[in-house]
Amino acid sequence: MTIAQATADQAAQAVEETEPSFEDLARRVDDAVRAVAALEDPARRVADELKVAVEGIHRAGLVSIVRRMRAHPAARELLFELVDDPVVRLLFSLHGIIRPDPMTEANRVLVEVRPQLQSHGGDVQLVRIEDGVAYVRLEGACNGCSMSSVTLRNLVEQALVAGVASITSVQVLPTEPSPTLIPLEALRIGSDPAAEGWVKAMPSADVPVGGLSAAALTAAGGEQAEVIVVNVHNRLSAYVNECAHEGLPLDNAMIDIANGTLTCPWHGFCYDATSGECLSAPGAQLEQLPLRLDDGHVWVRIGS
Repeated sequence: MTIAQATADQAAQAVEETEPSFEDLARRVDDAVRAVAALEDPARRVADELKVAVEGIHRAGLVSIVRRMRAHPAARELLFELVDDPVVRLLFSLHGIIRPDPMTEANRVLVEVRPQLQSHGGDVQLVRIEDGVAYVRLEGACNGCSMSSVTLRNLVEQALVAGVASITSVQVLPTEPSPTLIPLEALRIGSDPAAEGWVKAMPSADVPVGGLSAAALTAAGGEQAEVIVVNVHNRLSAYVNECAHEGLPLDNAMIDIANGTLTCPWHGFCYDATSGECLSAPGAQLEQLPLRLDDGHVWVRIGS
């Protein structure tokens, strides 16, 4: 072993021993963003410029690494494996090195037009993308026959076609009844929950807004289940803790509170966080479980 190789091995070992978790890093970023937002204008402008400069250096370094790896046959295969890692894919997407998946791109575009839709009493839901066609469902004032509704529908189509390279057209789906989202405080449990297959899962305070909590539950009848409870805008949903793709656990799934989505940390499959519908592979579905709230505790039914 050469001195250079030994030094590289020692450096790699040191990194492994001191490397913080992704959650820790994300928490530090969130804390820093809040701190910067609280600064006065001159200081905030300096902080923003520093951020842009540091990100520019990081992007230049990442681009150099990617180019060199793509030029080497053995390294190219490793590069493709790395891109499958959710954190690496997120990093490359943030720096514009790879394109995010079409659903993510389209939802970002809709975030830009949604305020204009909502100002007219309307909204839009992206259902799926297939063969270059974005299927959307329009709500409120967008779903009508007046000239204003036609204008809003055209706004959605123009934004998606112009903003997402893989989308060539938009198709509006018929309006369907929205699932009822019941406030946590409105749900109560019967006098003998165990007989009905209900299991006390966790305190509701353990499931923060925009987060999830996992638990291993055993019903009175012996039924067992690994579950996750997801909180989107103070509405709870419970699912079997298995991704519909390969059955891997979703304990560390990433939740986008703005778009109401849950993304598997293993292979990036994206779900509607309140219904469990898979947005990456239409037809797939998380297994949703009945959920109730009583006296500040979440109960999930896993038995009959």
